[in-house]
Amino acid sequence: MRQIIYGVIIVALAYFLVASQHPVHLHTGEVIMSQKHKHTNKLINETSPYLLQHAHNPVDWYPWGEEALAKAKRENKPIFLSIGYAACHWCHVMEKESFENEEIAEILNKHFISIKVDREERPDLDDIYMTALVAISGSGGWPMTVFLTPDLKPFYGGTYFPPEDKWGRVGFKNLILRLNDFWQNDQSRTKLHQDAETLSQIVEQRTSISLPVDEDAQLSRDLLANAARQLEKAFDDKWGGFSSAPKFPPSNAVMFLLRDYFHTGNERSLEMATFTLDKMFEGGVYDHLGGGFHRYSVDHEWLVPHFEKMLYDNAQLAVVYIEAYQATGNKKYARIAREIFDYEMSYMTDTSGGIYSTEDADSQGKEGIFYLWERDELDGILSRKEAEILSRYYNVNKNGNFSSHEDYHKGLNILHIRKDAATVAKELDMTEDQLENSLSGIKKKLLDVRDKRERPGLDDKAITSWNALMISAFARGYQVFADERYSDAAERAAAFVMDKMRTEDGKLLRTYRAGESKFHAYLEDYAYTIRAFIDLYEAGFDKKWLFAAEDLTEEMIAQFWEEKSASLFNTSQYHKNLIVRTKSTNDSAIPSPVGVAVESFLRLGKLLDKEDYFKKAQHLLKTNLPYMEKAPQGYLTLLMNVDSLIHPTKEIAIVGQKDSEDTKKLLKAIYSRFIPNRVIALLDPSSADAAELAKKIPLLYGRALIEGKATAYVCENFTCQLPVTSSEKLIKQLFAK
Repeated sequence: MRQIIYGVIIVALAYFLVASQHPVHLHTGEVIMSQKHKHTNKLINETSPYLLQHAHNPVDWYPWGEEALAKAKRENKPIFLSIGYAACHWCHVMEKESFENEEIAEILNKHFISIKVDREERPDLDDIYMTALVAISGSGGWPMTVFLTPDLKPFYGGTYFPPEDKWGRVGFKNLILRLNDFWQNDQSRTKLHQDAETLSQIVEQRTSISLPVDEDAQLSRDLLANAARQLEKAFDDKWGGFSSAPKFPPSNAVMFLLRDYFHTGNERSLEMATFTLDKMFEGGVYDHLGGGFHRYSVDHEWLVPHFEKMLYDNAQLAVVYIEAYQATGNKKYARIAREIFDYEMSYMTDTSGGIYSTEDADSQGKEGIFYLWERDELDGILSRKEAEILSRYYNVNKNGNFSSHEDYHKGLNILHIRKDAATVAKELDMTEDQLENSLSGIKKKLLDVRDKRERPGLDDKAITSWNALMISAFARGYQVFADERYSDAAERAAAFVMDKMRTEDGKLLRTYRAGESKFHAYLEDYAYTIRAFIDLYEAGFDKKWLFAAEDLTEEMIAQFWEEKSASLFNTSQYHKNLIVRTKSTNDSAIPSPVGVAVESFLRLGKLLDKEDYFKKAQHLLKTNLPYMEKAPQGYLTLLMNVDSLIHPTKEIAIVGQKDSEDTKKLLKAIYSRFIPNRVIALLDPSSADAAELAKKIPLLYGRALIEGKATAYVCENFTCQLPVTSSEKLIKQLFAK
């Protein structure tokens, strides 16, 4: 297959394909435009901080759009497509080394049409051309470096290239010179076009998979048991997680295992889930001072992170730790979730309620330097006793506590935990409470100092789907912790999406920054926002969020559903200039958008009695049955929906005034416990629209107070138990076998 893809260029360029998956340092647009620059290109009018970072490169960059694409066709030049994102360290390196290089820029400007894309704005382009890159080289990553014909078909690609030949890699200058030589030769250019056509067909096959729906297919418990077995085979018994280095937070795996434990009582599933959460928290991949997790660990111990912080990671992890707290009662998990929320509210939330995308790995031009400490610096901040406590608990030493390829990391320390609090307290002749109190004061001192450092760059654009993930997390946090800061944050972010990130006729948009909303939304934006609004409704029972979820679901079906194959596209009819309209159902760094759409179909189907939603959910699950059987680790979001179908959903109706104490007691009984498959609706009989609401939400129809007290009705499989007014009786019904 590769021989077909490479064609003419395989002999001359095969050794170039050494791909790096080192997942840029951010300069905000305001900083860029406040300085004087020798060069200014077409990116200057963009809002993406990543694109603005390149606005003053000597490369004649264009954003993806009609102007650049038409120019490539008119001049018959190949397109150099560079895709990255604002928190990507190696994107930043390549910019400094190659895109600020006048000689390289001259070659690109003469022979290529150069297009720069922010993958967070355009996940469709990222998906298509990453698939091509993996087909070419067997691996991928960012920065993504792809060369296209004028009709947008890829013929060559890689990731990071140094400017000159070194480390066994071809230099970027030599690469573009060789590619231009091939393009200028009529015979080899014809072959490149042929290879591009073949590669485009491969991309279409890999991104548009549609299988016939077997209506007799069985979504059985065996699917779930097999997934649990596969996770156990992959489990790292020493350090947690389900892969070798680099290790990414396995949020979906932990969520799946918690559900497996809930339904089967399999202690091994609980052990794998909690051990992984413990090791992640103890490692340097967790920010022990400011809260929140870094993107991933470069080692198998969770010790040395790649230091960027992504909204989508922290939103998912907040929910995972909340669920672990519900399932185990371990207060440590509650604290970690709340520290994530503190980080997001303190550093990552706009005054208007929107939530920023990422913090960079770099500051002062150095990766991770913001988070690292010299022992002498710590000794100057803390008392002798405090320094000893810090050293013991967070494994700080004079010579530094980790190794790195960067010289500037020598002698520096990452705060991480190697001994539990009880052991350290005993070594220091303290009680655990005394140790915890001391650590609290120490961390506050250090955070105050760290906050005075130059912070990593901030990508302050809002992305609809990522905001939705955090809205869900805040809503869940409010349910469990009854902290109104979380409900307020969720409401404000949801209002931000509705006010700032929609077209005039109500269609979702993808991004918002600097007063401008851009790009038609993708399936993930719709699916995540629908789920977020359901979560928000179940937290505060404001009906507007439930009906907004319903409206968005109908719009999602209209834009993305393909009736013929009973499947969902990633893109809508509004997304133009794509060589393929992709479909994908697997999980990636974010949950499968199709999987989240299935969850929303099932939940709204129960709440609003929508049979069509159930049918669509079942179609999607049955279509993906072969994938769930063969590669369960890649389809855990879908498998958790299989779990929802196999194990009956608890349909809970609460009748009572939302803010009354008896209603709050019933809700607390539900919220405080791990009940993975449930929907909740509330009816306030004193409200003016109670009768109308009961008609729109069938779960509430015919429900009434018992003896004037707040009352709970629990139903499943079309059968309802007797209404109850005490939380004790409600708990018995919820957990009755």
